[in-house]
Amino acid sequence: MRVAIIHEWLTTYGGSERVVEQLLAIYPQADVFSVCDFLPASEREFLGGRRPKTTFIQRLPGARKWYRSYLSLMPLAIEQLDLSAYDLVISSSHAVAKGVITGPDQLHISYVHSPIRYAWDLQHQYLREGGLDRGMKGWFARWALYRIRQWDVRTANGVDAFVANSQFIAKRIRKAYRREAVVIYPPVDVESFTFCERKEDFYLTASRLVPYKRIPLIVEAFVSTPARRLVVIGDGPAMRNVKRAAGGCRNIEVLGYQTADVLREYMMKARAFVFAAEEDFGIVPVEAQACGTPVIAFGRGGVTETVLGLDADTPTGILYDEQSSGAILEALELFEREFERFAPMDCRNNAVRFSVGRFRSEFEAFVAARLKDFRAGDP
Repeated sequence: MRVAIIHEWLTTYGGSERVVEQLLAIYPQADVFSVCDFLPASEREFLGGRRPKTTFIQRLPGARKWYRSYLSLMPLAIEQLDLSAYDLVISSSHAVAKGVITGPDQLHISYVHSPIRYAWDLQHQYLREGGLDRGMKGWFARWALYRIRQWDVRTANGVDAFVANSQFIAKRIRKAYRREAVVIYPPVDVESFTFCERKEDFYLTASRLVPYKRIPLIVEAFVSTPARRLVVIGDGPAMRNVKRAAGGCRNIEVLGYQTADVLREYMMKARAFVFAAEEDFGIVPVEAQACGTPVIAFGRGGVTETVLGLDADTPTGILYDEQSSGAILEALELFEREFERFAPMDCRNNAVRFSVGRFRSEFEAFVAARLKDFRAGDP
């Protein structure tokens, strides 16, 4: 059986790339396709020596840095990939990968991290954050996203089966495409995170510093409570806003980028991990729980499926209702009042539900069942 795996763009080893890594472990004979491939040499190991086949976007001016600026050309680019020789096509999609063209004798399964966020329900947020909510550039962006939505709905018809990375994304798929999706949670390498029962007196937040992560809100909450210590790990375009929010407060340490080993060390020792983003799934809160560390998180998105709130018999965190510094402060106070209810081993056991082995077995079984039906002529 010839297998093709299509991923949007290969520029860093992140959450969606970890899914591709495990797909390649399940199907080692697979060939890899991508809109573009600018992975640094230090992050290519998960491809197992494969050189992905790319599109014309790879050769456009400035694509290495500004590939996202070519979004309006990506539907055309992805449709130029010739996959006619493959029996099974698996797309790892958060933008255009699911739009590859397949024939009636090919089974196309799409693992969806999200329908195109900036074209659907998050369009207005992305336009505001990109300064594209007004003026001629704004009108052009809105027109381009309108056309992409049309293309996105049309190409959903070419997918034989959808797999969502959370119930939250299954709802988005239903809303955007009117299709049902099976939920298979993405793989989290929980075995790489050491369980630690003894916690120190500080809170941790860690992520790429981009606007939707809302790290400044977390910082503002700790500015108003100087008796509580916060450690911030990560770098990105919102670093200036994070430092401005911290304002030199002595209880807040902004460490910038740190290696994976350093991050794990802080994650193991933190009293709790604080999270303010609305994520499709959210791998980092699961990694924190794998260390035995409870999570204080905004209660929307995938985190509602990975963190057990106070209504559970064995809670692993606090879920608050509003993306604001005030709501975060209230959640911190609630967490400290209920601190005795959070057992590090409960956090660890909850995280194990999302292991790499579980992902492999569930996905492989799903594909095998769909292949059997497909070959039998069932839709």
